[in-house]
Amino acid sequence: MNKREGRSSVSTYLMSNVFQELDTKHDKHERLVKISRDVTIESKRTIFLLHRVTSVPDAEEILNEADVKLDAVRQKIGLIADELRGEDIYQFHKAFTPGIQEYVEAVSFQHFIRHRSLISLEEINARLVFMRTEKCCCENKGAPADATPGAYVLTFHVTPSDYLLGVADLTGELMRLCISSVGNGDIDTPFQLSQFLRQIHDGFSFIGNTGPYEVSKKLHTLRQSLGKVEDACYTLRVRGSEIPKHMLADVFSSRTTMMDPEEGVV
Repeated sequence: MNKREGRSSVSTYLMSNVFQELDTKHDKHERLVKISRDVTIESKRTIFLLHRVTSVPDAEEILNEADVKLDAVRQKIGLIADELRGEDIYQFHKAFTPGIQEYVEAVSFQHFIRHRSLISLEEINARLVFMRTEKCCCENKGAPADATPGAYVLTFHVTPSDYLLGVADLTGELMRLCISSVGNGDIDTPFQLSQFLRQIHDGFSFIGNTGPYEVSKKLHTLRQSLGKVEDACYTLRVRGSEIPKHMLADVFSSRTTMMDPEEGVV
């Protein structure tokens, strides 16, 4: 074999390894996208369930049912953690970030309904700890016959950017909660939501352009949600005694549709 043939065989070998590595990363990316879609779907179902708290006599029953659903979502996030074990998560971040943002939105929505406060990033990550069992390679001739698989702890860390984007999406759900609460005769929740949303808005304004690029894009939607809640509070304070409670939700819905979609809070 001459030198040219030798160099050609080496190049072929190296390229085959590169192609194999790329195929492996592509397959992992596709698996992560699929899991992220499942996380998104189940998180949205949890959010839809939580909106029922305004129309049932026992809200705790709904919250407990949401706990079960969120536990199932966390198990799916555990599958993402399995795929990312030993990998640089930022190589695959775009594959699973939509699902994680939706999970943050769902878990923060439940936390607000139960505690009337914003869940922290540390609290979210504290729940994303998974116990795993190391598979024993019984086919390994060097392994002892009585070898037992070992347990290890696997963690998943929600990134600060995913947390911020999930909280930004939360404001839309809080605006819907405000309208449905008024429709069921609850006139205290809108004022609590108005104060809470104002605090979130102030926090995002403080971040400004120093945060992720997507945050500035969602700030406009956040301002719209805050504006609608404050409009509802204004109507309650000024005209609440004039409008029957069963008609308040219709009034707010009509005022919301009349608002300019490009109009925000100054």
